[in-house]
Amino acid sequence: MADTIEKNVTRGGQFLVKETKCEDIFTPEDFSEEQLMMRDSVKEFVDKELWAHKDRFEKKDYAYTESSMRKAGELGLLGVAVPEEYGGLGMGFVSTMLVCDYISGATGSFSTAFGAHTGIGTMPITLYGTEEQKKKYVPLLASGEWFGAYCLTEPGAGSDANSGKTKAVLSDDGKYYSITGQKMWISNAGFCSVFIVFARIGDDKNITGFIVENDPSNGISMNEEEHKLGIRASSTRQVFFNETKVPVENMLSERGNGFKIAMNALNVGRIKLAAACLDAQRRVTSGAVKYANERIQFNTSISSFGAIRSKLAEMATNAYAGESASYRAAKDIEDRIAAREAEGTSHQEAELKGVEEYAIECSILKVAVSEDVQNCSDEGIQVFGGMGFSEDTPMESAWRDARIARIYEGTNEINRMLSVGMLIKKAMKGHVDLLGPAMKVQEELMGIPSFDTPDFSELFSEEKVIVANLKKVFLMVAGSAVQKYGPDLDSHQQLLMAAADILIEIYMAESTILRTEKLAKSQGEDKVQEQIAMAKLYLYKAVDIVNLRGKEGIASFSEGDEQRMMLMGLKRFTKYTNLPNVVALREKIAEKLVAENTYCF
Repeated sequence: MADTIEKNVTRGGQFLVKETKCEDIFTPEDFSEEQLMMRDSVKEFVDKELWAHKDRFEKKDYAYTESSMRKAGELGLLGVAVPEEYGGLGMGFVSTMLVCDYISGATGSFSTAFGAHTGIGTMPITLYGTEEQKKKYVPLLASGEWFGAYCLTEPGAGSDANSGKTKAVLSDDGKYYSITGQKMWISNAGFCSVFIVFARIGDDKNITGFIVENDPSNGISMNEEEHKLGIRASSTRQVFFNETKVPVENMLSERGNGFKIAMNALNVGRIKLAAACLDAQRRVTSGAVKYANERIQFNTSISSFGAIRSKLAEMATNAYAGESASYRAAKDIEDRIAAREAEGTSHQEAELKGVEEYAIECSILKVAVSEDVQNCSDEGIQVFGGMGFSEDTPMESAWRDARIARIYEGTNEINRMLSVGMLIKKAMKGHVDLLGPAMKVQEELMGIPSFDTPDFSELFSEEKVIVANLKKVFLMVAGSAVQKYGPDLDSHQQLLMAAADILIEIYMAESTILRTEKLAKSQGEDKVQEQIAMAKLYLYKAVDIVNLRGKEGIASFSEGDEQRMMLMGLKRFTKYTNLPNVVALREKIAEKLVAENTYCF
């Protein structure tokens, strides 16, 4: 069984050098009956408990956030990713993504509380805890009797998480550690029962993780709630530890393993954050469509105006692309976990390694979807005009809530650099062959291009050639940069950012095309014309970004003949034989949205 799965599962980052067939990816259209029922029950909870009381979250009603979390716990929604033996539902990775997606669209306040609790609050114990730790804490967290929080960031340690100053000192009798230090931006701090705290023992190179129960009499104190731009009813406080005693058996994993725990928790957090931005886009797009249909100016609905229709089409396209890429990666992770379990690996180890394998895709998704949700809410305000700026409509709160998504789980700048850096490391370890394909691209640049007119009559035949060519752009730019700078490439951050944007657009565009091709094969091209339009529109925009960022990269590290050759290659690799009619694509998408009066894909 493992061998079969292994053959069909692409390794993390391999999408860049290996052709993926549409039959081999998972799409939202592939949800099982059970998954659809779960989705519908989550939507019912969200509409009844969250969306209907949105004003309470905006008025900083922290108590309502806490009571909503308890209700989610009673419905089993806090334990979807927790194995059944610890009181959870033991669902697969795709199903946990699905719940995270649909539970997060109404308000960022609840979304943050849910993500912090189920992800970085519970998951480190599930994946790194001893059997005793899991039996003691995980059932309480899965049921919502207890809530979790995660104490990593400090005033002087943000993106550089391993530089924290919080100390853990072993007692003379060896029975407990005394933890002293300051943590900040701690989500759920105001109502949590247990913290995952990272501290340094002695002069250790790496931090260590601890499970710390929230007992104010044990040297734990907090500042007042932070006043934030968005996620206003998400409890966010500074937490102070003053010789807080933690039994030695509450060390998480082993000494010095904290940085690894933190990074792996963030990998899962990143793909889940992408999922958490999806339903927000659907809701904002639906709200904008409804308002555009109702708003009359110049004796007609503003949804009939091309300027508005363009915005609606772009909003829907980016949401559709985000769904396509997020669930593709989620299923890849689920399959990798299954493959490892089939080989006899424990569920803990299988899940850790499964997510770690796709850390590149997790970073790509975090960046792409968090930026799309911000753009979507920004355009949502614009469609509403002056009303969009008012607290009486949900657009301004959606915009404020979206802003944090580009910062937490590692800033988008960090994640851009990580995605390229991890890919290069994988290549150096031999996990992804970048050198061979990069050499072929160099040979192609030296050769004479074909002037034959290809047959592009089959659906997406030209688009697939373009995606393959965009991959060549990345290999050309990144390959030349690695050759020029070697291990010093890390210090050329602007170049890494440009390469990352190329990588991101490749994954997002390819995922959207593959999803739509699979849909067209199952339902017929005539039934999915709008989805085809979205896939073509997304690729068109992606080509422009790749062209711009490729040129920037090439100009920054090459000159003379080498630069001229690479710029010619860039022009060749970003060229359409048949340019799409972009206005017609947007019109087709907008026509469907306006007719359905909602996001309907």
